[in-house]
Amino acid sequence: MKGIYHYKYLLVFVLFLSSTFAIGQDVPNISYSGSPKRYEISSIEVVGIQNLDPKMLAKLSGLREGQEIPVPGDEISQAIRKYWDQGLFSDVKIRAKHIEGRKIDLEIYLQERPRLSEMTFTGLKKSEVETVREKVSMMKGSQVTPFLIDKAEKYIKDYFVDKGFYNTEVNIIQKDDPAKANHVLLEINVDKKDKVKVNSLIFEGNEVLTDGKLNKAMKKTNEKGKILNFFRTKKFIAEKYEEDLTAVIDKYNEIGHRDARIVSEEVTRNIEDNTVDVKIKIEEGNKYYFGDISWVGNTIYPSDYLSYKLRIKKGDVFNQKLLGERIMDDEDAVQNEYMDNGYLFSNINPVEISVKGDTIDLEMRVYEGQQASINNVIIRGNTKTHEHVVRREIRTKPGQLFSKSELIRTVRELAQLGHFDPENISPDVQPNQDNGTVDLVYQLEEKANDQIELSGGWGAGMFVGSLGLKFTNFSIRNIFNGEAWRPLPTGDGQTLALRAQTNGKYYQSYSMSFTEPWLGGKKPNSLSLSIYHSIQTGVSSSYYNPSYGYGGYPGYGSSYPGYGGSSDITQHMKITGASVGFGKRLRWPDDWFTLYTEASYQRYDLLDWNYFIMQNGISNNLNFKVVLSRRSIDNPIYTRRGSDFSVGVEFTPPWSMFSDKDWSNQNISDEERYQRIEYHKWTFKGAVFKPIDTAEKLVVMGRMEMGFLGYYNKYLQSPFEKFILGGDGMSGYSMYGSETIGLRGYENSSLTPYNTEGSYDGNIYNKLSLEVRYPLALQPSATVFALGFLEAGNAWSQYEDFNPFELKRSAGVGLRIFLPIFGLMGIDWGYGFDDSPYRQNAGGSQFHFVIGQSF
Repeated sequence: MKGIYHYKYLLVFVLFLSSTFAIGQDVPNISYSGSPKRYEISSIEVVGIQNLDPKMLAKLSGLREGQEIPVPGDEISQAIRKYWDQGLFSDVKIRAKHIEGRKIDLEIYLQERPRLSEMTFTGLKKSEVETVREKVSMMKGSQVTPFLIDKAEKYIKDYFVDKGFYNTEVNIIQKDDPAKANHVLLEINVDKKDKVKVNSLIFEGNEVLTDGKLNKAMKKTNEKGKILNFFRTKKFIAEKYEEDLTAVIDKYNEIGHRDARIVSEEVTRNIEDNTVDVKIKIEEGNKYYFGDISWVGNTIYPSDYLSYKLRIKKGDVFNQKLLGERIMDDEDAVQNEYMDNGYLFSNINPVEISVKGDTIDLEMRVYEGQQASINNVIIRGNTKTHEHVVRREIRTKPGQLFSKSELIRTVRELAQLGHFDPENISPDVQPNQDNGTVDLVYQLEEKANDQIELSGGWGAGMFVGSLGLKFTNFSIRNIFNGEAWRPLPTGDGQTLALRAQTNGKYYQSYSMSFTEPWLGGKKPNSLSLSIYHSIQTGVSSSYYNPSYGYGGYPGYGSSYPGYGGSSDITQHMKITGASVGFGKRLRWPDDWFTLYTEASYQRYDLLDWNYFIMQNGISNNLNFKVVLSRRSIDNPIYTRRGSDFSVGVEFTPPWSMFSDKDWSNQNISDEERYQRIEYHKWTFKGAVFKPIDTAEKLVVMGRMEMGFLGYYNKYLQSPFEKFILGGDGMSGYSMYGSETIGLRGYENSSLTPYNTEGSYDGNIYNKLSLEVRYPLALQPSATVFALGFLEAGNAWSQYEDFNPFELKRSAGVGLRIFLPIFGLMGIDWGYGFDDSPYRQNAGGSQFHFVIGQSF
């Protein structure tokens, strides 16, 4: 019995030694003295913990009941190491609770690391606290470990170093929380110090490239105090500085100086003003040119064809960057020719075979490999959109040869759906060279894209309210399936839009539209249906004056009671219309083209409505529309590249040709003359997008559009379908028989001519726009970008007066916000530089609000 107690005390002593070392340090090697004795574990009990499962912790030790272990021995010390390795405990002890014969009961004591009660910051602004708190990412109730504290300190320092606070100091103080057991308070003290900026940037040894060009190449290291660097960062960050040194050499390589190198570089700290002086000495070396370029290993394509695709000729300035782009990176690069034909495993390696003076001969060594066919196409992340909606847009089908261009096109098509975050559509190419196949995984991230409009306001002595619902991923086939209403039947990619607007008895408008993008489900042929009805009443004919706009339209003019006009409820304009359209994706000239045809009908009911040539009676408009378009943009919300062109014609039957009436007779009433409207209307719109920086954030957009409204009979010129130019482009005149064209920097409709009867008479227009855009946020929850613009345009009554160079100019800035539930919204400030012959003071400083417009 005495021997048993001897071993028991020895075991407790050894185990105590094995668990008494500082928190956060590595577990020390443990050596034992004395002769070990083997025991069978009869029970294991975990004590001391509060928030963790004792059974799971017991298994974590690696010890189990019935196991025979030596005491003292490595099994106990290994178990202790396992607990320390978890980083969750501040104290670990293993005790022999009871020993009887060869049986031993073990008690494992674990002290959990403290948990976080509160985290406070000093030395930071309120806005900085929120950002830093997010980066630290330590939630209340989480365990506080030395690793997390060190990680938090590093994240905070790195964040402020990126902001130019190069000497930031962070001190994290941990205090026990007196109100909660085993909880601590963290006080994070941040001393940002002052920003370290570049006082001077001096280059030596450069003759080929000027200081200005080298300074421009160093995008993140720029001198303070220079006007040219006003919009560039002037802070000194060592990591960015090293990247800029590489950029300088890359700049030389692009102009043929492949031997250029940094001989020395010196950064001198100025303590008094917390700046640095940077001196860089450069050896430019000689300029080289491309020599002979030969091809080896190519059997699929002849050498002449590959040289043509390379687009680099003998005598061109040697440019390593250009060479890489023409081999692999560009959209029409040489290797893409192979990859579009299934040669996924191909490779082209340029080798310098000789350097003669300033000429470099290259041998392009081609490894073609075998063609790869697509094995599996896997779709992930479509939690809402049905899989068949995604698969019908995928151009890489199982069994086909791999094609890089079709892979890129698929990503664009999925982005165009609008159901997924375009920034996070990431195809994963998983090749299997052993069997010549490839699996493609399209990882998607659903985003909310249904939109709701619910607005109301008080103006002109009355309330104006709007309710609009747009469901862009609707499923009409499940409309009678109760289980599919969550809260609506969705997933089939159809669009259903409902909208109502009213301000009581003066104005009401109702519309509904439905679009099926894949009619029949087998081909990308769309079907569109719409119906609408609007009623407008109560504008006195004594008030109207084209110089001030349409007084009777809600929100435009002042003809409502209390604003100088008089209401007359007997006046009205009622429009009822319906349309059906069919769209088809074409294969020629290429499959970016679509052809859209539409038949529509509008019925105008006018009573003393003096805004058109026709003021009383019923007018009918049966028209047909044909639009040929080519759309290749990469992202419908923040477009970086691609183009969008369309040319269309809308026409009515030439009713007057089937009549023997003399329409030049002035005695024919307007109601008879315009009973059936006739016209032909031609439109062209085009936009091109291109990124202008390496990060592909800064994007330039050029746009051009024009329209012409013609007639079959000069005595039957249409009173409707005119072009209304100027302003925000949101006036809604399309519901009133005209088409509104925005031109920022001018008042709404202020650039539109009017005829002797006092009606707007814009029959031809053209418009040019140039925008530069920069994204502020590209997230599924919100897309925000800023823009600057130049615009010019004009409208004319007669074709004889048309002058495409006589344009009204404007410039300004704006902001766009896309929220999935509300759609695109924005505000522009524009300044119109020219006078309008149709309205005084139409230009100058103007603010415009934008809702729902594309581009």
